[in-house]
Amino acid sequence: MKLNELISLISSRTGSPINQSMLAESLGITRQTISNRIKNESEVTVSELQRAEDFFKIKLFDSLETNLDVAYIDYYTDVFASCGEGSIIFSSEKTKLPVSTSMINGYSKSKLYSMINATGNSMSPTIENGDKLIVEHWNGDQIQDNKIYVFCYNGEFFVKRLSKNIDEIIIKSDNPEYRVRTIPSKSISDLILIGKIVGAIKSLD
Repeated sequence: MKLNELISLISSRTGSPINQSMLAESLGITRQTISNRIKNESEVTVSELQRAEDFFKIKLFDSLETNLDVAYIDYYTDVFASCGEGSIIFSSEKTKLPVSTSMINGYSKSKLYSMINATGNSMSPTIENGDKLIVEHWNGDQIQDNKIYVFCYNGEFFVKRLSKNIDEIIIKSDNPEYRVRTIPSKSISDLILIGKIVGAIKSLD
């Protein structure tokens, strides 16, 4: 297990996001050391897992050994879905992150999930810039009114609330500073639905 995976696991087990400084304190090393090790993709030792357990007063080995309540999902580190005016995919590099299934709304082993980053503030306060978003991949289901989706439209990626009208799709932001937009029936075929947002790990920045 790598350090960024440990950060996600501790966050899921405690129910609160932790940052590099908090992990460094728990392991008795500096934040810069944590940052360097994440860049170098160094593995966490067993003794470090034990120190993290003692510091945060949680059990990590249970989830690692039984894997009963943890889902390992693809985290696309360089994929950004815009909560503003649109953002493109930079690359498709990914890593596996353990996430507590309790953080995923409607979790099912039969569904496909991934995690991406959010940018912008149009979905604030529900989603903030830098949040990690858990996406349940679209499998042909109908759009559920007022749920938050990640989708591609006109070559740009967005995270917005979607609702269906008779002959159009309504795109809404949670930030009232952003106007409501619509996709007319003649352009609906240009909408590529990636999936529904079913969870998030909040950014501390």
